[in-house]
Amino acid sequence: MQERLRHELLRRIERRTLSVSLLARQTGLGQAHVSNFLHGRRALSLTALDAILKAQQLEFEDLLPARREVVGGMLSGQVGEAVQLPLVSATTAMFEPYLRPSNVQSMLPFPAEALSGLLVRCSTARKQWERFVVVRLGAEEARAMAPMLMAEALVVVDRHYNSFRAYREGVANVFAVRVGGRMVVRYADMQLGRVVLRPEGREFAVEVVEPGPGETANDLLVGRVALVLNG
Repeated sequence: MQERLRHELLRRIERRTLSVSLLARQTGLGQAHVSNFLHGRRALSLTALDAILKAQQLEFEDLLPARREVVGGMLSGQVGEAVQLPLVSATTAMFEPYLRPSNVQSMLPFPAEALSGLLVRCSTARKQWERFVVVRLGAEEARAMAPMLMAEALVVVDRHYNSFRAYREGVANVFAVRVGGRMVVRYADMQLGRVVLRPEGREFAVEVVEPGPGETANDLLVGRVALVLNG
């Protein structure tokens, strides 16, 4: 529980919605106390834990994983030849390593054989993220990749694949990519440390995205699109 809270607070600090000094002021805890917890040098008392949860408007349930287990890279709870995957918002797909119950809009069935045995190509830190998420694309987001993607398409994003290396030789990867605060789905490759986004339709422009401070081009890849279900 405390480890998940630590990770959530560090995520908020990374996104600049929180700081050590602000958290100390909100809770009445010393900055050194807060810093030691965030760096894993000490645990919190129940009183301090409750103060942080209250200050950050978190509930204990928010720190619990949704009731799913990862077994051999796949989610348990398979029904026949289907596996249940979490439908989440684009923001959750981009920024949430662990899915809280409040992050999951619904669980959707997908064919298990389409997702079993997929290659993992990511950093050790990214492997700690829950792997597969499903995002529904609106009409505007899908237009640049039509007819591959249609309005209201469901895309299964493999967040354990954020390498520019081609998954299949000679076939361009399709990625979910973080561009500022939005997520787009495009063919993506890297040139001179920048992410080059290519649409399916020629009438749409190629985009070039610069990583932010402390980021690499790979960090902008939310994950490879492993499966698409057009409505």
